Amino acid sequence: MLKRSKVALCSIALALFAMPSAADAQPSGFWQCAPFARMFSGVQLFGAAASWWSQAVGKYSRGDTPKEGAVLVFKAIGSMRSGHVATVSQVLSDRMIKVTHANWSSRGQVEHDVLVMDTSAKNDWSQVRVWFKSLHDLGTHSYPVYGFIYGKKASDAVKADAARQDDSGQDDSPRS
Repeated sequence: MLKRSKVALCSIALALFAMPSAADAQPSGFWQCAPFARMFSGVQLFGAAASWWSQAVGKYSRGDTPKEGAVLVFKAIGSMRSGHVATVSQVLSDRMIKVTHANWSSRGQVEHDVLVMDTSAKNDWSQVRVWFKSLHDLGTHSYPVYGFIYGKKASDAVKADAARQDDSGQDDSPRS
């Protein structure tokens, strides 16, 4: 328990130290995606981004529905040996979201409200295309993803959706 408390305090201290001031649009320095996602989302998982999916078992809810505050976990592939994580900042539709993440199209930098499109055949968020700053458009490749890890805010939304489904027998949640 003491070790967890120390880790939590260190994470909070790091987050406070790294938080941007009102004059700064983003934190200075070089960010990897995992430490930034941990600070930004509050999901306390560690290690390679792709490993977050299996680490979340028993700690956080997981699923294939985007929710604000959830962490989108990319699978490790040749061009992303450690995978990637990004935090959902806005749900635009059932196939479009915005994420805030680090170290994607601007090496080591944070990008806010970046467009991500579900390109999976089954509309299950298993493949996505992500906005690339240099292209001023969605990237040309689809990336495989595991799905979403729901932190406290996102898991509360998932539970509320499930309760609405249970009460009425159908999903009456609002659609964007």
